[in-house]
Amino acid sequence: MKKNEIVRLAKRDFEKAWVETAKTLKKPHHDREYPRLHFKTGQSHMLYDTIAELRQAYMKLGFDETVNPVFIDEEQIYKQFGPEAPAVLDRCFYLAGLPRPDIGIGMDKIERIEGLGVEMTEDKVQGLQDVFRGYKKGDTSGDDLVLEVSAALDVANNLGLRVLERVFPELKELTPVANQTTLRSHMTSGWFMTLSSAYNKTKLPLKLFSIDRCFRREQREDASHLMTYHSASCVWMDDEVSLDVGMAVSESLLEHFGFEKFRFQPDDKKSKYYIPGTQTEVYGYHPKLREWVEVATFGMYSPIALAKYGIDKDVMNLGVGAERIAMILHNQPDVREMVYPQTYGSWKFTDRELATMLRINYYPATSHGRVLMDSILETWIKHGDADSPCEFTAFKGEFLGKDIEVVAVEPESGTKLLGPASMNSIYIHNGNIMGVPEGGDVKDEAALKAVENGVKTNIRYVDGLAANAAYKIEEMVVSGAEEVSLRTTISRSISDINLRLDEVALNYITSENKVIDVRGPTFSTLNCRITE
Repeated sequence: MKKNEIVRLAKRDFEKAWVETAKTLKKPHHDREYPRLHFKTGQSHMLYDTIAELRQAYMKLGFDETVNPVFIDEEQIYKQFGPEAPAVLDRCFYLAGLPRPDIGIGMDKIERIEGLGVEMTEDKVQGLQDVFRGYKKGDTSGDDLVLEVSAALDVANNLGLRVLERVFPELKELTPVANQTTLRSHMTSGWFMTLSSAYNKTKLPLKLFSIDRCFRREQREDASHLMTYHSASCVWMDDEVSLDVGMAVSESLLEHFGFEKFRFQPDDKKSKYYIPGTQTEVYGYHPKLREWVEVATFGMYSPIALAKYGIDKDVMNLGVGAERIAMILHNQPDVREMVYPQTYGSWKFTDRELATMLRINYYPATSHGRVLMDSILETWIKHGDADSPCEFTAFKGEFLGKDIEVVAVEPESGTKLLGPASMNSIYIHNGNIMGVPEGGDVKDEAALKAVENGVKTNIRYVDGLAANAAYKIEEMVVSGAEEVSLRTTISRSISDINLRLDEVALNYITSENKVIDVRGPTFSTLNCRITE
């Protein structure tokens, strides 16, 4: 079933379409079945490589890893930020959920259910009411609603889903309702809660770090800002902690990554959860951007905010932007391209990668066919420049249980056995695929550059044509035909010389305005007949 057919069926009957998708599973080739299937080593993401290094750096500095809360009630934001909280909350994502409605079952709905082929009884009506009552109270999960409705009606799941879709539209008409819970926008929001729980339970100094996602409702994403980012944050709590500790930890982290150029400067933002005058920005030099990039901020937590959590110790907090560090390490100018290369990054295949995606299409399946292919090639290469009219026996003998004769012929006068482009070779250069005369007088500038700097595929036009001829002769003998005549004229596309390019490579060449130029006359004729 094709994709558009599945979509159309899903609009009419989702459950049936879903069941039908099981038929799309294909039995794999023998070599791709377990346990013969194996995988090469995959490639890691540079961001997570950086995060792994940050984890090791923190642990080498004696910090213990922890996991901070992700869901933060707005009440916590007011405790931490004071009068600054409304501005902070403006950048927060609030969570929302679908309200669970009161669903009545009147006679009209009973009739509509029966119209779908379900025989209703008093027990089924009561069972359905119990399911919806449990759903409203939260006793029944939304994930189980279809299953529970189907069980109450004693029908298959696909029919239960159809009942929900067509009889109870109030479920589809629900709109989300926001609550007072936000997604963590600063790791600080989680640190106060963690410190409050750990206070008086561990020996000082308490040194913790956490590397996790934060979510910030930016007005827009750009080269240096994402709506979700990784904060590599730490806290140092003790009876007495100075701002110098923040400088020392920052410097040690930067040195772990081999940085020698960094600087500290006061942060003008002056967040209210820090003691005035302690909020400090850490900058690293980005060699590709040739500018200083902010990679971290540290400061001393405000006694006011700490007191609201029952903490009377000094706390230094440092927040490192994992994405910013990764940008510097990997010379990435745009955080969007670095984190989401599949969406924002430039699409790039090397010429060698493209060469692996170009191959001969039709190829002889038997050892007899491969011997025949070599004989045809040998004849064409030896006599390709013979003046016509001419005729050469390429193969004569037993083939797949039959005696056959294959003759290369050119009956017209004043030409050659093969067209002049037949011996062209395929080169790939700067994403362009082109045929180049082998050992000839190459005058085209693009072809010259391809020969000098491109990738030679070791595929000639005659290689593809000979493989196709042997494949067709195999078909002739197996099908019981008595003879076949194979003729080529002018190559305009790779299919004309029996080559195939992977679809992803073709999409790349098209989207990047590259070219495939294998034009040229390949005139050839092969006649094959059964001789017995």
